[in-house]
Amino acid sequence: MTAIVLTGASVLDPDTGSTERADVLLRDGRIAAVGSGIDGDERVECGGGVLVPGLIDCHVHVAFPRPEPLPRSARILEAVPVLQRLLSHGITTVRDAWGADAGFTHALRQQWITGPDLLISLRQLSPTGGLGDAWEPDTGATDRLGDPALPDPVFDSPDAARAAVRRMVRAGVDWIKIGAGGALRSVREGREICATDEELRAVVDEAGRCDRDVLAHAHSPLAAITASRAGVRSIEHGVFLNEDAVAAMKEHGCWYVPTLAPIAGLGDESAIAAHHRSLALAIDAGIPVAAGSDLAVRPHVDLLSEIRLLATAGLGDAGAWKAATSEAARLLRLDHDRGRIEPGLRADLALLDGPGLSVEDLPSRIRAVWHDGRQVRG
Repeated sequence: MTAIVLTGASVLDPDTGSTERADVLLRDGRIAAVGSGIDGDERVECGGGVLVPGLIDCHVHVAFPRPEPLPRSARILEAVPVLQRLLSHGITTVRDAWGADAGFTHALRQQWITGPDLLISLRQLSPTGGLGDAWEPDTGATDRLGDPALPDPVFDSPDAARAAVRRMVRAGVDWIKIGAGGALRSVREGREICATDEELRAVVDEAGRCDRDVLAHAHSPLAAITASRAGVRSIEHGVFLNEDAVAAMKEHGCWYVPTLAPIAGLGDESAIAAHHRSLALAIDAGIPVAAGSDLAVRPHVDLLSEIRLLATAGLGDAGAWKAATSEAARLLRLDHDRGRIEPGLRADLALLDGPGLSVEDLPSRIRAVWHDGRQVRG
């Protein structure tokens, strides 16, 4: 494969937030060298720009059903341009948090479609009445994701929770997702249904026996506390975290994926204020923060918007870049392979126009993107 030298740009170290002028050599899908005086078969001029690691979105829904009644094929077909657009925005790895099945990962591997590397969780496990249990009072069960490739996620009892994990693993899941608590609306209305401590521990234990980690949907302090104590890898959303919830996350080594974008899009000032307070508590406690956009909200708001929101809500520009690169890679246990611009790591990079790390207008700054060493934009 051709050895390509990206020359003339500054290179971001996301862990320190510093940039330094350097050339980057790409060979066989990997970063072969970073420094000066590097030779290669081809040179790409990146003068005046900043090279950042390929972005990682830890919470997307690339194939969630639309709100209007449509044939099931619409859910799959809509995902094709969504994946293409994510990659063009420099997002080279995503963890789908509900909706995409193993057929998507197969299609990406076979290059039938283009998009980021995709980690799947299939469906959100849930007790009866929880967020993963689709039910309406007028029609009863309304499972718009019912499909052999997306198994039944509902459980009641620790043994049933173990069986639900096994169903997901059998269907090709990379991560297990648990609805530790209810939706934002159910929390506010006082009708949140939460999994029991025993059920949560069973989910995490069975996932571990199957060599999988668990991400937990949790808005309320109770849901975050019980999920953290059970041993989940990350707390997602966490709009209403308090000091006790953050202390539990800290004690048990949880990451926080706040997904600010969908709450900001609601325009609910009280929820936005609570969410920002949750993030501030997590930052003050030293909880590692990874970026996730919660792409299900339409019109789609992707990671570029989430990075801006993370920066303004307390992480700052450098911290937001870290959350979307090196910290996200650590959460996903991929830091041995990506998330930084270092020799030996995957050649996933994005080139930003202009100097500096400002995240204010990222869509207009993306000049070029490389995924697995191949230039896919620019």
